[in-house]
Amino acid sequence: MQTIEVAGSTVDFFKFLDGNITVFTFDTSNCQPPEPMVNSMCGLQLLTKSNQRLEMINHKAPMGLFPKIEDDFDYKITKLDDSGKVKVVFTKKENAKNSTDFTQNSCSE
Repeated sequence: MQTIEVAGSTVDFFKFLDGNITVFTFDTSNCQPPEPMVNSMCGLQLLTKSNQRLEMINHKAPMGLFPKIEDDFDYKITKLDDSGKVKVVFTKKENAKNSTDFTQNSCSE
């Protein structure tokens, strides 16, 4: 696993290969708002190809994020343990509109 620089992020991001898929990952489970939203928006900008995914570990599902990205990204939420932590896996849609405003990284609507 390789540490990578992600502009605007406040946590470490990592990159590794899972077969032919490039995976970017970060953990904001110990962060307070708005850091999960900020880092999600930074990380989502890494997804430029169909063979890439972004994995986020967080203390809960970032429900305020999903409406902001739904035109361009798919996501799947998996509960990790009884603490409430989740893993959210993001992929870029094939028919993405490229309309996501990555500056909208606050938790308010």
